[in-house]
Amino acid sequence: MIFDPFPVFLPSEYRVKFATDAWERREAPHCGARCSCVEQGIFADEDRDSIDEVAIPIVAISSFRRRLAGGCRHGPNPSDRARVWWGSRLAVASDYRRIGAPRSALIRLAVSSAHAMGCQRFFAHVQSQNAILFRRLHWDTIDELKIHGRPHHFMQANLAHYPPITDAEPEFYHCRKKAA
Repeated sequence: MIFDPFPVFLPSEYRVKFATDAWERREAPHCGARCSCVEQGIFADEDRDSIDEVAIPIVAISSFRRRLAGGCRHGPNPSDRARVWWGSRLAVASDYRRIGAPRSALIRLAVSSAHAMGCQRFFAHVQSQNAILFRRLHWDTIDELKIHGRPHHFMQANLAHYPPITDAEPEFYHCRKKAA
């Protein structure tokens, strides 16, 4: 017992913000790729696509180690003149999944900041195992479908629960895990 190895320390404090620093913009896609390519095997070795060129990346950064705890991307559908936005590639590093809150904070910043930029509808294709979280965050399932052979929910955020956030730079949330 006394000689057992100590578990790796993971700070429960982190911030969620737009990826503005070069290292954040460089690392954000890698977090998603680790989840979708390495852990889930959805893509062979790369999950980048044309959306990466126009999407706004959002990151959750560990306050103690200045390490990426998670990320997502969002952006307007170009054909809808910025009224319809999509969120995608929500990913949280495996070590930080036990903390829980980074996913919710990433979703809130994505939807609230889009709402401030004129979004009138916000959609996402959500893996079925995550649909419960999205429902708790006031999203509705429009349809159930398979994408890359996996069950997904086509979901829409209820914007009434996402007040517009206009000052998401440089930092939106400064989060701590609640004490038990």
